[in-house]
Amino acid sequence: MATVLASAASAGIVVSIDKTAQKMSVSVDGKQKYVWPVSTGAKGYVTPSGSYQPFRLEEDHFSEEWDDAPMPHSIFFTHQGHAIHGSLSTRNLGRPVSHGCVRLSPANAKILFGLVQQRGIYSTRIVIQDNGGSARVATNATVSPAKKKSKMSPLWRLYE
Repeated sequence: MATVLASAASAGIVVSIDKTAQKMSVSVDGKQKYVWPVSTGAKGYVTPSGSYQPFRLEEDHFSEEWDDAPMPHSIFFTHQGHAIHGSLSTRNLGRPVSHGCVRLSPANAKILFGLVQQRGIYSTRIVIQDNGGSARVATNATVSPAKKKSKMSPLWRLYE
């Protein structure tokens, strides 16, 4: 019984993001399960490099800085607002076009979100490889912070 508990405690998820290749690989218990295209920070915007532990999951999040843009299945990994989340802009996956978040297809974001939700944030590690250069963290000062969030568009439900 102690052996089973010890092995479950050591089980984990590693999400590796290669900004140069614009790819994410997801390993569970040391075995690679998924490889997906992503979009990270566009020129002038940063997706921070390093090793992170997610601290917040939000199934139906909307950006407070970018015109209430939908960010379904968000996994937040910095307190500046960087997250891994779904995006309808799937034609841009594989190219750096975001304002700093890591974008995935809605279907892949849902899979990753469910996996992290099931295993727990404390069993998850996000590792982002640096591709060099300097950039700024995106902000959009024209959006009012008091703006009321709307419900998620029915279009997102097509991907569930």
